[in-house]
Amino acid sequence: MTENAYTVGDYLLDRLAELGVTEIFGVPGDYQLEFLDHILAHPQMTWIGGANELNAGYAADGYGRLRGMAALVTTFGVGELSAANAVAGSYAEHVPVVHIVGAPSKDSQAARRIVHHTLGDGDFEHFLRMSREITCAQANLVPATATREIDRVLSEVREQKRPGYLLLATDVARFPTEPPAAPLPRYTGGTSPRALSMFTEAASQLIGEHRLTVLADFLVHRMGCVDELNALLGADTVPHATLMWGKSLVDESSPNFLGIYAGAASEDSVREVIEDAPVLVTAGVLFTDMVSGFFSQRIDPARTIDIGVNQSVVAGQVFAPLDMGAALDAVTSILKGRGVTSQTLPPAPARQTATPPARDAALTQETLWDRLSDALTPGNVVLADQGTSFYGMAGHRLASGVTFIGQPLWGSIGYTLPAALGAGLADRDRRTVLLIGDGAAQLTVQELGAFGRAGLAPVVVVVNNDGYTVERAIHGVTAEYNDISGWRWTELPAALGVSDALTFRVSTYGELDDALTAGADAQDRMVFIEVLLGRMDIPPLLTELAQSASAANAGKISPS
Repeated sequence: MTENAYTVGDYLLDRLAELGVTEIFGVPGDYQLEFLDHILAHPQMTWIGGANELNAGYAADGYGRLRGMAALVTTFGVGELSAANAVAGSYAEHVPVVHIVGAPSKDSQAARRIVHHTLGDGDFEHFLRMSREITCAQANLVPATATREIDRVLSEVREQKRPGYLLLATDVARFPTEPPAAPLPRYTGGTSPRALSMFTEAASQLIGEHRLTVLADFLVHRMGCVDELNALLGADTVPHATLMWGKSLVDESSPNFLGIYAGAASEDSVREVIEDAPVLVTAGVLFTDMVSGFFSQRIDPARTIDIGVNQSVVAGQVFAPLDMGAALDAVTSILKGRGVTSQTLPPAPARQTATPPARDAALTQETLWDRLSDALTPGNVVLADQGTSFYGMAGHRLASGVTFIGQPLWGSIGYTLPAALGAGLADRDRRTVLLIGDGAAQLTVQELGAFGRAGLAPVVVVVNNDGYTVERAIHGVTAEYNDISGWRWTELPAALGVSDALTFRVSTYGELDDALTAGADAQDRMVFIEVLLGRMDIPPLLTELAQSASAANAGKISPS
């Protein structure tokens, strides 16, 4: 075999490039170092080394949410297990990440040698078996079928929008093969014409001449059906809302946008329109505890058209197989073809424009998120970590063209800092804005330096409220386990390699205003703002959810 022979590793990289991946995240390890050489040599690939595997996995997740595909490379055992939390989060939240694990050679595996990074028992599939629980497809690659198995796993990742796992032994990675002869084939025939026809008839009868109301959520985005949703919303006067999980899925500046629906934790005006709708379309909706006010939604199935990934339900009747896009198109056609137009929506309650606080007024959760939401501009990608940051921003309307990323189901604190790196690399033309608490930031702050190395200039807002306020809100207001060590936050960017960052420590409204104004003028530099807030200053939405969480954990309410 010549040094420049085309290999299985090259084939994998070409397929990833075909799927839109141009950056690969990971941490080097001896079982994949030769494969990393091929990444560096690939004309379309850039290696993004992480401070640790968990951070690299989070970064790949953030990248995958914007690009539609991401790749993560770790070494066998110790590396892949460190990344497992991030991969599980991608699985829970339907993010397509290909996890490539460099493994000992097939000779070592066949001889059951006791080599490093193993459990010392000669079994090299422990971690492959573990991965089956948090990935949609897996393969232990061997030379004879490597390219076919790569195509199978990548196809499943693309279609299911969930992670896949490839175990790539050192000798398999360098085994010679041929480049792809044709594009990766797509699945076809996901919709039964009969199911579509019956769904259309049932939906048309239910809708009749009623006004349609839509509640949409994140699966619309994951399945690539945003255009179909927008066409439905534009086919008539359609009031609509999203769950927190799907925040920024629709244009929140639209006069027909109601706001965020969160069950009993919703604003009354939003809850009434959604729950009392004559006909409600739920599109890509998955109710979880933290986005539904602990399952307090009151949705009448008899008046609901529920459009899922591959089936839809009309007033309790199931139609399948039926792709989400086809079902959305069918409802759009019903609205356009029924020959009537819904009445104009009643005027929304006037929104009071609050007078800005005095410049010397101490910052609060309310004034912080009000000012930050006003500072956002079209194109910003906002990542809000689980806690006061996520729930503080969730209720604010975002400017058109702003993308909001959170992790309300998996809820792994610290996720957003590395995810912001991935999101920034996925689209360098958009500025990322990271909102994270001091407790969460302490878990993953090592990755801060990577922004500078990658040439990114995010705005980073660290909410310093002296510990785990989200946990204090649920239980243990003064408990020692909710305390953390105090850090000198504004010194961290320089210490971690971003020497030209603009840093601010703010505690008043005027100081915050000055910092955000300076940050808007410094588009090519990291802007790092430490915001000092009171320990128990908690956004109202989080207060309600925390009370429900506390009651549920104490066994005082039923989870049904």
